[in-house]
Amino acid sequence: MTKDRPARSFVSEWLRERAVGYIQVERRELENVFALMVLGAFVGLPSPPTPLSLRLLPHLGRELAVLRRRAEEMDDLYGEAAALFDL
Repeated sequence: MTKDRPARSFVSEWLRERAVGYIQVERRELENVFALMVLGAFVGLPSPPTPLSLRLLPHLGRELAVLRRRAEEMDDLYGEAAALFDL
């Protein structure tokens, strides 16, 4: 029976890691849905009532930081092309 313990421990740890991985993916997806629900008006989706959006906005701190960082890092390809042709 003692020979079984390392195998059980390994399988148990492996299953636990997979479960945690699935939960982390689900959490990220729920955060994306939450951000889309609150900020969806920017892309043309129907948004919840304004007071509700304003109450939920503080919970989007991390999402807003990611959004700002991506906007700062993004290149403006159309702007660069227009500059080449003096438009």
